[in-house]
Amino acid sequence: MDARSAAALSDTPTPDDRGRWLELLAQLDPEALTDRFLSQVGAVPGYDPAPIPVSELRRTGTLSFISLIEGLRAGGFAAPVPVATDVGVSRARAGIPLTSLMTAIRHDFTVLWEALTRAASAADAELIVRHTNIVLRTVDDYVHQTEAAYLDELQRMNEEQASVRQGLIAALFQDAQPGPERLQTIAADLGLAETAPLHVVAAVGDDIAALRVHISELERTGGRVYTHHLGETLIAFMRQTPLPGTRLAEVAARALDLRVGVARALAGVADLRQAAATARALALAFTADETGAMTWSRGWARLAARSLLDAGNPILADVHDALARCTPAERVRLEEAVRRYLDTGSIGAAAEALYCHRNTLANRLRRFADLTGVDPLVPADAARLVVGWA
Repeated sequence: MDARSAAALSDTPTPDDRGRWLELLAQLDPEALTDRFLSQVGAVPGYDPAPIPVSELRRTGTLSFISLIEGLRAGGFAAPVPVATDVGVSRARAGIPLTSLMTAIRHDFTVLWEALTRAASAADAELIVRHTNIVLRTVDDYVHQTEAAYLDELQRMNEEQASVRQGLIAALFQDAQPGPERLQTIAADLGLAETAPLHVVAAVGDDIAALRVHISELERTGGRVYTHHLGETLIAFMRQTPLPGTRLAEVAARALDLRVGVARALAGVADLRQAAATARALALAFTADETGAMTWSRGWARLAARSLLDAGNPILADVHDALARCTPAERVRLEEAVRRYLDTGSIGAAAEALYCHRNTLANRLRRFADLTGVDPLVPADAARLVVGWA
């Protein structure tokens, strides 16, 4: 093969190509190219019908072809293409899926290539081949700029939406409780039924990281979780757990394995503030070595004890003073008997758990009552012991 043949088959334009290449580009009519593009784009999913006016499609289509032709003249784009940003942003705002946008834009290449090959003569075949990479590179650059603009705008939209959502959620926790009409509006804007019960969890300190992972898993499974920070506490809430047996219900149930406080807002958003406060208080009630969720049934006594202590009520000071008069061994036996009885509510079950006769257990309960004046068999006294020992 001689040098001339090799040059003819090259994919790199020669200096002699310049004049004819510009002549071919001059024959391309952006308006006609846009007409052809519009006849094809209507078949693209997401554009049938287009969620934006045809006049807007025509405007950006014409500008796109003008820019592409200019890029082909220059051998590619040396700077950002304004219409690429225009298209990316407007399509993101219109809710057109990215896959649909990319499919539509690739019609630009088809239309452009068909027009070039129609304008060319048989003698231009080798010239067209030598410019193929320039055409592909120019269109591809336009596609990437448009995609980047779309994704940037989509991120801004998501951030705006998240900001609005967080503002609505924050309103539920502000000092002034929103009125009924405002609550109804907030619930609707958040996509919640106003009075639908909510599942509320709270985590503090090092336990927040595990809750964040759980929230991420819930959202990947299709759940919608709302979050808010109350000081150093992360509050998360969602609609009541879905139907048993579903994947979402399975994932939601795993919250009970975390060190979180759990509460329910039975009346929906109107109860959310109080439920969040309860969940937070329960989350703060953990001891260092405990695992699993702190539910109301598990933690109520601790909250009651904390409230009484904060109010200056020692709860069991008299009981401790009375038991101090026993020998250490007797005190252990008496407390063990009472605690086990309070756990089971049954003398027989408590005796079985302690491997002693029920009469022995009954005698220890009576001895405890005689010493302290607090009878575990009396419900009011039993409640005092449960709270005091929580």
